[in-house]
Amino acid sequence: MANDTKRFVYADNAATTPVAPEVIKEMQPYFEECWGNPSSIYRKGLEAKRAINGARERIANILGCTAKEIFFTSCGSESDNWAIKGAVALSKKKHIITTKIEHPAVLQTVAKLEKQGYRVTRLDVDNYGVVRLDQLEAALDEDTALVAIMAANNEIGTLQPIAEAAKLAHRVGALMFTDAVQAMGALPLRVDELGVDLLSFSGHKLNAPKGIGGLYVRRGVRIDRFVDGGGQESGRRGGTENVPYIMGLAKAMELAQEKMADNARLITLRDRLVRELTKIPYSHLNGHPTERLPGNVNITFQYIEGEGMLLLLDQAGICVSTGSACSSASLEPSHVLVACGVPIEDAHGSLRISLGHQNTEEDVDYIIQTLPGIVQRLRDMSPIYPGNEF
Repeated sequence: MANDTKRFVYADNAATTPVAPEVIKEMQPYFEECWGNPSSIYRKGLEAKRAINGARERIANILGCTAKEIFFTSCGSESDNWAIKGAVALSKKKHIITTKIEHPAVLQTVAKLEKQGYRVTRLDVDNYGVVRLDQLEAALDEDTALVAIMAANNEIGTLQPIAEAAKLAHRVGALMFTDAVQAMGALPLRVDELGVDLLSFSGHKLNAPKGIGGLYVRRGVRIDRFVDGGGQESGRRGGTENVPYIMGLAKAMELAQEKMADNARLITLRDRLVRELTKIPYSHLNGHPTERLPGNVNITFQYIEGEGMLLLLDQAGICVSTGSACSSASLEPSHVLVACGVPIEDAHGSLRISLGHQNTEEDVDYIIQTLPGIVQRLRDMSPIYPGNEF
């Protein structure tokens, strides 16, 4: 096994990303100079208000909507909660449809609503993690208030047929919400093309700071306010706006659009990782082989635990994850992999490598050089690995 601890490879961009220097530069004046309260009517407040309005316009241009349809939040989880709770609160309908592989911010929110009397349908996915549209169509009825399907899965990277799902939802008058936290910045997303009514996103997944997110709400969609208080965010979310972080989010989203030109290189690196790492015996790729995020690689290595791989890789200077970052402290197997039909004992041995635009061919070389030895080392100690005798 390679032991070049002088090397450092960050390959966990699906968990979080470093803040881009351009984003920090964009934010700096709003800490030092333009620090006024946007609700104040004197000059310093109006400067901050104009900055927020400009950021809203910039993000709206990227998503193909109007500035009035963009709302700022603290993170993707808040946006998910607001979209779901806010939409059903003002609807007389009591049926929610989602999938079994959503982020916990969605699954736990609908589970709470289920306890309050809502009827929840959780759709299956196929072995690649793609939602079954025939199941969606069969589940829809006149009582369906909301369909919630993520644009791209945070663990296995599989892309979902959101536009098709939205058309089905709208046939019965249901709203369509997509959690686009992982897809934003990695794929071109235009709300008019997707046909969604609500869409969530988060800054720290695309080189903006942690603590800032957003929610698109289509004009005319009735959604309950999420935070009572002042009249911020058109009266729908109280609380003084985080001006520097809002500016950082707008800049990060613009940079992400420019970096999409690099996606072909990322896909080449991704596919090389998949090709080389699945040469390791008793391993297989999770998720769709092609319809997946450009930098996402999720592989199961049988007969070992993902935590062991993660810790040994960390010692070698490689940062990756096992399962999703939001639940990495849990000993439960990935609900996503289980829903895809991966046996529970194999799901524990999954590893997610998520490349970003900063990753190089040399980074991929180092992972390919290092990981096989770690896998073999752990298997040599495993009492269940074929051929071991204890």
